[in-house]
Amino acid sequence: MRSEGTGEWALARAAARQRGLVHHSQLRAAGFSRRAIARLVARGALHPVLPRVYAVGHPALAPLAAELAALLHLEHDAVISHWSGAMLWALGAGEPGIVQATVIGRDTVPRPGLRTYRVPDLDPRDVRLRHGLPVTAPARTLIDLAAVRSADQVERALNEARVLKLVTDAELQAAMDRCPLRSGIATLRAILAAERGPAMTRSAAERRLKNLVQQAELPWPRFNTTLRRFEVDALWAEQHVVVEVDGYRFHGHRSAFERDRRRDQALVAAGYTVIRVTARQLVDEPVAVAVRIAQALARAEHTAA
Repeated sequence: MRSEGTGEWALARAAARQRGLVHHSQLRAAGFSRRAIARLVARGALHPVLPRVYAVGHPALAPLAAELAALLHLEHDAVISHWSGAMLWALGAGEPGIVQATVIGRDTVPRPGLRTYRVPDLDPRDVRLRHGLPVTAPARTLIDLAAVRSADQVERALNEARVLKLVTDAELQAAMDRCPLRSGIATLRAILAAERGPAMTRSAAERRLKNLVQQAELPWPRFNTTLRRFEVDALWAEQHVVVEVDGYRFHGHRSAFERDRRRDQALVAAGYTVIRVTARQLVDEPVAVAVRIAQALARAEHTAA
């Protein structure tokens, strides 16, 4: 935050640089008394967003203005993190109406729409700028997510980070080594360990899928068939449901994973439901996999009826 001169022109310049926001200290530096600020609020020229932070002109916030408002309110030693950080890195949607931030070395007062996490310190290597906002680096964001979200959600975010080339396994390991006592570390290490096993060939994975379909008494699909020029592992043609057994580690390289994502998008656009399962899920969560398939088939039959 810096002074922009005095008067309403200064107010406009500050707001233009800050996604339509202005901080109380900037208003004071521009020559507005507390009484003048109160008058601007009363007549709708300023709209309180958080204590000491105002939207200028109208209450509708610009994209990422809520995140900037949180940082202006916290004033120093704070970065966007957790699900809000994941949203900035395009690793998933944040929590509607809530900005999450990490604050270094101090406690904060709870505020509606703002959730803070206190840490004693934060290594500079774990902080980046994204869209002009300080945010936890992708590897640290994944660590923080692992402390507050399910393993499945974290696994999806991790795969997305790999596809977007935001993080490598070496960077993730280094970030974990910098904060070995963080509560999310155990979950993240378990996800990485699960990726290394069980070792399973494609044919073995498909045999497990066939056994699962038979044991769950699901309708029998066509296996290893061609659909719209793509080879798919299992197809329920009448219900427009496809099941694929693979993933980033199953293929072993990023290009195959990205190719499969493009294939999924094409099939979904053509009206198919695509369910992806991993070798680990077939071994450790067969009932959950069967339920997902059964639900998709039931939805399709209900829609057709």
